[in-house]
Amino acid sequence: MTPVIQPRHIMILAGEPSGDLHGANLVRSLKQMEPGLKISGIGGDGMAARGMELFFHINRLSVMGLTEVLLQFRVIKQAFDLFRQKVRTTKPDLVILIDYPGFNLRAAAFAKKAGVPVLYYITPKVWAWKRSRLKTIKRVVDHAALIFPFEAPMFRKEGIPATFVGHPLLDCYPDTMTPDRSREDGDFIIGLLPGSRETEISALFKTMVESAVLIRKRIGNVRFLVSAAPSVDHQQMEQIMAPYNKDHLFTLVKGTPQSIFHRADLLVAASGTVTLEAAICGVPMIIVYKLSSLTFFIGRIFVRLKHVGLANIIAGHEVVPELLQNQATPETIAHTAVSLLNRKKLGQMRSRLLMIRKLLGGRGASLRTARLALELMRTRSL
Repeated sequence: MTPVIQPRHIMILAGEPSGDLHGANLVRSLKQMEPGLKISGIGGDGMAARGMELFFHINRLSVMGLTEVLLQFRVIKQAFDLFRQKVRTTKPDLVILIDYPGFNLRAAAFAKKAGVPVLYYITPKVWAWKRSRLKTIKRVVDHAALIFPFEAPMFRKEGIPATFVGHPLLDCYPDTMTPDRSREDGDFIIGLLPGSRETEISALFKTMVESAVLIRKRIGNVRFLVSAAPSVDHQQMEQIMAPYNKDHLFTLVKGTPQSIFHRADLLVAASGTVTLEAAICGVPMIIVYKLSSLTFFIGRIFVRLKHVGLANIIAGHEVVPELLQNQATPETIAHTAVSLLNRKKLGQMRSRLLMIRKLLGGRGASLRTARLALELMRTRSL
């Protein structure tokens, strides 16, 4: 009697919406390379749509803030207990972890102890803080798929097997994005991106609006598109803008900020992943951010970085201006924006940003990671 050959099995763990996005592309690449592959794990609708069998949905895990995490501790424990049970009963050939380090480093330790190899894709940001996690990664991870070029020397120095696969966001955007001037009547268009959290709106949005008024006084032919993320109170934003919007200076653009990229000559953006997305698209920007004095002081102790913007961190020098804390004033933002608002300077910044895109490794991060995963399983089975 011919024995039944069981398909190989990969378990993938993602804990946040961004992990589901990049996990979905990874699942698609794995299925393309090995159609019969079984993939199960923790993820979201995107990963499920690509063919992964979910045993826990991320909508129960995606929490922000200490209080929420404490309230959700039981749910997180339930997810982890289920993961352990599934490892014991299904015995996957490989576990792939995507970001979400608090959960996934513990999962890596369990998988390693159970004799299952571990591939970590989108590793913890040890270059920013908690560098001690490198020792944990070395102990519990078989191979790391790195998304930033500057991570490779750190992992190599620590003796951790690692491969730079490129940044997965490169697969989400065109190679370049030239502003669409056809609908804007020749005015300069500035995008205001105050962030996707209520705390960021409170800290930054009025400052951005006041800077816009100053810019308009100095440059008449300028208008502003305001990004209103789905997660923030749009009515609150309208109320903040209202006293300054008598001549329709501002247009609220609901949805993701990416819809502004192709229309804007310049962005004034809260520091975060969106600034890397803008850099990938070659959109000039000024990065601004404000924290409470105490939070900023503590952050400076633990985060040993010269820059906060990912574009500047990747380049190793300031490619786009950063205005933080006391520098993030209406006057300073306006002065910086006005100094950039000519076609030559904007073109030069676009060119520098597109060089950063090249440093990120080119398209195909999920394909390279999928090849790495299949090769890791192959070598372990020899």
